[in-house]
Amino acid sequence: MRTRAITGILFVIIMLASLLNGPYIFTAFLGLLGFLCLNEFYNLVKTPQIIPNRVAGLIGGLCIFAGNTLHYILNIDPKFLLISIPVLLSIFIAELYKKSETPFNNIAYTCLGFIFSISPFCFLFALAFITGHFDHHFPLGFLLLLWSNDTGAYVVGLKFGRTKLFERHSPKKTWEGFIGGLLFTMFISWVISLYFTDITWKQWMSVAVLISCFGTMGDLIESMLKRNFNTKDSGTILPGHGGLLDRFDGLLLAAPAVFVYLYLISN
Repeated sequence: MRTRAITGILFVIIMLASLLNGPYIFTAFLGLLGFLCLNEFYNLVKTPQIIPNRVAGLIGGLCIFAGNTLHYILNIDPKFLLISIPVLLSIFIAELYKKSETPFNNIAYTCLGFIFSISPFCFLFALAFITGHFDHHFPLGFLLLLWSNDTGAYVVGLKFGRTKLFERHSPKKTWEGFIGGLLFTMFISWVISLYFTDITWKQWMSVAVLISCFGTMGDLIESMLKRNFNTKDSGTILPGHGGLLDRFDGLLLAAPAVFVYLYLISN
């Protein structure tokens, strides 16, 4: 528990420092996280029947992330993302030269890595530009609410958890923990609304509900993935936490859901 707490605190400090030091450091840090998460994903899914194209996948993932960030930072036309298409096509072409009995398994999991590991960080980065220029309020608020949901769900679930939420995929998650996380996240969103007044307190509350619901779903989906491959943790890079995917599973669905909501109410 002590190792878990120390690792968690240090990671939060580094994450917040990268965000508060401007778009370029934030870009570099998220790019590094995306790269490491994608590599971790390929390690997780690799089996004798599934051999993802790691090199093409990592290059393709970086191209997608770079296209996304350059569009926001330098106002480059989104067509810059087209550079990733030849890399993505190479994933299919490469399978023609391999003696794999399940080539489309390899292709599918190579591409699935982009959804699991790259797109969440693209949406998290895009949150900083909802207002048209770099502003740390929305990504910072998002991260604080995501962590609040995890903390509230863990503490309440540990103390009062009785009713299983989705036992087939995550035996430790309970409805009591989910409700506790939701209520705590809504409270923190109200506190955030006192300082970050870009949107109303009701809208911050809506963000909290989205994060609690979709963050939990993302967590369950990652648990489903790990159970599919009979793995407890996605990696070992974070002592006491497992892998980076274990730490960022809530981003998977919560980041795009919150981005869409904020984009719609801001435009």
